[in-house]
Amino acid sequence: MTKQDILIHQHREIKSNLGQQLSEIILGGQDGLVNTLGVLLGIAAASSDFRIVVAGSLAGAIAESISMAAVGYTSTIASRDFYHREMEREKYEIENMPLEEEQEIREIYEKKGFQGELLEDVVKVLTADKRVWLMTMMQEELGLTPIEDSQPLKSAILIGFSAFLGALIPLLPFMIFYFANIQFDGAMTVAIISTVILCSITLFVAGVVKSKLTIGKWYKSGTQMLIIGIVSALFGFLVGKLFTL
Repeated sequence: MTKQDILIHQHREIKSNLGQQLSEIILGGQDGLVNTLGVLLGIAAASSDFRIVVAGSLAGAIAESISMAAVGYTSTIASRDFYHREMEREKYEIENMPLEEEQEIREIYEKKGFQGELLEDVVKVLTADKRVWLMTMMQEELGLTPIEDSQPLKSAILIGFSAFLGALIPLLPFMIFYFANIQFDGAMTVAIISTVILCSITLFVAGVVKSKLTIGKWYKSGTQMLIIGIVSALFGFLVGKLFTL
């Protein structure tokens, strides 16, 4: 590989890692916020005691963040194991079916617009080094990127921490009311309205950020995440209301 190829590869890896980390932050944060909001509204609808609302929701937030961290860890390990399994399969095919694998390389780059002598030169260069050949098959044919051994733990920490931070957002108004000992008729209603507004803004902004990582219009992505989050949380509120009837 030339120096330019190495720089391009490193740039792609940095962008890929950054995109993966941002996706994990949004995933953990959104899940923590929505789940905690649903639990919180359910408890708040059934009780007028801020202490019970904060204690119950905080316990749920901690459990949720640990659960999300565990899911992030196991799912990343599963992805890593799948990558290595596919890599071993591709290695076997390159060693035992080189002509078929060479033809697959040819077809991949033919679809990219390479033709004639230029296409054959590309195939010749890529198949001359079996490591480059293997990585090309993994990325171009299967669409898979390598996962480091330390990545499952990093993903678990990032998703779990993001979930906990997201869970704190709907709790903020209630914690302020509780720790500041603010009490008046309708205080619980004010706290509920405040947290719904705060969470709505947060979900919309998260949707906008998500649109920058994927394809889509920012306002559509923001509105979509807002609606999904609020509707999900609304069911928690309705369940809590059942216990006040």
